[in-house]
Parts: sequence; C-alpha cells; structure tokens
Amino acid sequence: MKLLLKRVVIANDCDKEKTVDIAIENRKIKYVGTDLDFKADRIIDGKGKLVAFSGLFDMHVHFRDPGLTYKEDIITGAEAAKAGGFTGVACMPNTVPPIDSVDTVSYVKEQSVLTGIDVLPIACVSKGMKGKELTDFSKLKRAGAAAFSDDGRPVENAELMRKALEQSKETGVTVISHCEDLDIINGGIINKGEVSRALGVRGMDRASEDYITAREIALAMSMDAHVHIAHVSTVGSCNIIRAAKADGVKVTCETAPHYFTFTDEKLYKKDADYRMSPPLRTEEDRKAVERAVCDGTIDCIITDHAPHSEDDKADFYTAPNGVVGLETSLSATLTRLYHTGLLPLYKIQKLMSENPRRILGLEPIFLTEGSIADITVFDPNLEWVVEKEKLHSKSKNSVFKGEKLKGKVLYTISKGEVVFEDK
Repeated sequence: MKLLLKRVVIANDCDKEKTVDIAIENRKIKYVGTDLDFKADRIIDGKGKLVAFSGLFDMHVHFRDPGLTYKEDIITGAEAAKAGGFTGVACMPNTVPPIDSVDTVSYVKEQSVLTGIDVLPIACVSKGMKGKELTDFSKLKRAGAAAFSDDGRPVENAELMRKALEQSKETGVTVISHCEDLDIINGGIINKGEVSRALGVRGMDRASEDYITAREIALAMSMDAHVHIAHVSTVGSCNIIRAAKADGVKVTCETAPHYFTFTDEKLYKKDADYRMSPPLRTEEDRKAVERAVCDGTIDCIITDHAPHSEDDKADFYTAPNGVVGLETSLSATLTRLYHTGLLPLYKIQKLMSENPRRILGLEPIFLTEGSIADITVFDPNLEWVVEKEKLHSKSKNSVFKGEKLKGKVLYTISKGEVVFEDK
C-alpha cells in the first residue's frame, strides 16, 4: 500500500517544527518533502494541524499473557497500544508461568506476529521470579528477550542483583529494577503520609523506593554496568539518580504520566483504580518527577500498563496494584507537559519513542527517508474525556477515567500500514 501523509507537522532536535508531506511505500518512508507528487492509494491530510511522531514505544507494559488472560492478552493489549499511538512495546515477565524460559519467550514472539506491532518479551532476572537463582541470560537473549527484570517485585538479594548486572554487562542486555524494599513497605497499600493516616490504612514509605534505587546505583557503579530504574515516583529517587548521572554512573530511568499528574489525594475516594505500585505520592514528589522529566534526569515515559478486572479492583483494601495507561499516555503527557509550556514536542518524542528504544539496544526510528514507516499521528489540540468503557483494553482500571485531556491519537501506522484510526 502506498500512503501519503500531507501537511503534517514534524519536530526535529533543534526544536524547529515544520510542515511536510511523508510518502510511504513498501513499509518504509520513501520521500519527505513539501508538495510531493506521489501517487498514493490513500492520502491522510493533516492540513498543518496534525503532528507526526516516530512511532511511540513503551518499554514497560504488562499484558498478562500467558496465564492471566482474563485481565489482558497480547492481542487486546496490542489493540490498546495501537489506540495510544504505540508501534512497539516490551512486556514484563510476571505472567503465569513467568517468562523465564525459551518456550515462554518464544510464545510472546509468536503472538506478536498477530498484532501488527512489535511486542517484545522481557525475561525474568531470576528463575520463577523467586529471587534465588539467575536465569540463563545468554540463552534467553538468543531466544529473543529484549531485557531482564523481575518487575512486579524487586530482586531482594543484593548479591543476586550484582550477578545480574554482571550478566547484563557480558551479554549487552538491560536489567530493569523494580525498586521497592518489601520489608519497608510491610503490607502498605498507598503512599505513607497524611492520606494513609486519614484513611487508617498502612502506608508505603518512600524510603522503600529510595533505598533500592541507591542500592542499584551502588552496584552498577561498582561494576561499571548499566542499570535501568523502573517507574520513578519519589523526590529522593529523582535526586539520587540525578547525582549518579552527574558522577558518570550508567543509570537510566523511567516514569509514568500518573506520577507527574496526580497525587495521593486521589485515594481519598477509596477507589482501587488509583492504587498502583509504586503509589501516587505527595505534591512534593509529583513536582520532583515533573522536574526530572523536564531536565533530562528521567530518560523515558512509560505506562506500566497493568490491567486488572473489575472484580479484582472491587475492594479498595484488598485489590491488586496497577492501572492501565496505553491509551492515555501521550494525551496525558501533552496535557501536563506540552500545553503548560514545560516541554516542546521534540523532547516528548525523544521520551516516548527514541530513548526507550535506545535503552533496550534497539535502533531508534526517525521520520527520514529510508526509515521504517512507524508513525504516530495526533491532533495536539483535540480535547476529549476519557470514558473507560471505550478503552480497547480488556480491563478498564484507568487512573485517568473521567479526566479531560488535550491531545489525541488519530492514526497509528506500523510498517507502512494504518493499524489504528480514530473514528
């Protein structure tokens, strides 16, 4: 199929936005220019109002497949991803069974072929995610593992984590750390502070995140190895990572839009859809995360898309942690960071497309001639209200439900094909 994007806005590294035509043929971008004379099977006219990004990539999602497919599966998760403008995702391994073998890695890869986008498996750091024995990094990398993590829980044993970073350095794959000390959390379900005290529930002290973040950085520094810190949520972690980067430590990190948008005051509702791990924290933490995104301390924006059924989330006190986020991520980021003047478009593109690919050792995608035609097209000014019933995910536990967002994905193009169109 020959596709022509007419009069779409692109943003380059120099923060200079320009309006161009993009001609697509045989899965790749054939021409980029103005007033292109290109005979296309389909034309999408942006009229100078729509923006084109290189296809978004989320390096941290939970598709619950295999084993927990009543919450989500790889096919429905990919549908949610496409609706959010993502042409690639990487799936965390806390499935049933966990992704700790060649068979489970291969299963995710086989299912990915059916989705129309890239769905990459992340394999477990430890066998069975039990924190006792490392998986075979070399073998799983050859099978197609894009990274290694026990996300959903931390690697509790520091020596095992050190050995994981050693294997990471030898094999050239990224280790992603879920930074929570479970002894400090001690059964907490929301952020420890004024709200937890008002509700009379056990809180999750931010020290749990700060301590493991500092531990991982110390381990990485000692070995001159790279470590990636997942879902940063505290002022302490932001400061620790910023200082480590200044000292030359090979640390990268991520956060999700809910951490720079909301605070734990959302929990006064006693609605488990606002519970996730790490939790929504204070305004001080929210501002710190926002600052860290804007100053480059935080390298990428992810969703930590974590589907749970309505039955799972019915009881505020006993519900599992996690929220869906693929379909709101770009919109929430535009609303909070672009429309407030905090970040230009080209930096958002880096945070949501280029940087996550680089962290995983993948080739970034650019809107240049000869590149793979993975493209996200959106209207940055279109306002919409998130209606959870209309989400493509099997689960509807969105922290942005009922929120008005500014900016909406209209088309997702994967390898030259329109795989999502907002109608």
